Order: sequence, then structure tokens, then C-alpha cells
Amino acid sequence: MQHSDLNEVKQHLTDLIEAALGGEEVVLTQDGQPVLKLVRISMPKVHRKAGSAKGLVVMSDDFAAPLEDFQTNEEDQGTNHEIQNRASSVRRRF
Repeated sequence: MQHSDLNEVKQHLTDLIEAALGGEEVVLTQDGQPVLKLVRISMPKVHRKAGSAKGLVVMSDDFAAPLEDFQTNEEDQGTNHEIQNRASSVRRRF
């Protein structure tokens, strides 16, 4: 790790940037106290492309169907029906 005082940075900025690009951590100090750190930003190894998985994901026709074991009592069943009805009306609007 390289340390440089802010007063010296103006004179050696190019060298400090090169050191950071080379993978070295450069700490900038002011009055002997660390105040800034220059580090190389790691780039993602794989560049993602929007839509690259198109056609690979398939959902079954009953994906949004209620689960049989999800309802535990009659009170919950009424609540679940209300939620399903609201969801159906929202789907119809879009």
C-alpha cells in the first residue's frame, strides 16, 4: 500500500493513478491522516446482455393457481378468495 500526502499528489498524480490501475492500493493523507483511497474498480467478468435467456424460462399454465395446502381454515379461505378476486381484476385491467 502506497501513502502520499495531498500536497505531493499534484506533482505525482499520474504515477499514483498508474499504481492504482496496476492493482496497488494508494492512500492519500492530509496532515498524516488517511483521507482518500485510490483503488482500481473491478469490472464484471461476464457482460450481461438483456434478453439473453428469452425462451429458456417456461411457466406452467397453473402457475398462478391457488395452492391446495396453503389454506389452513375457513377464515383464511375467505381471505384468500378476496385476494384471488382482486388479483384477477387487476390482471383483467392490464
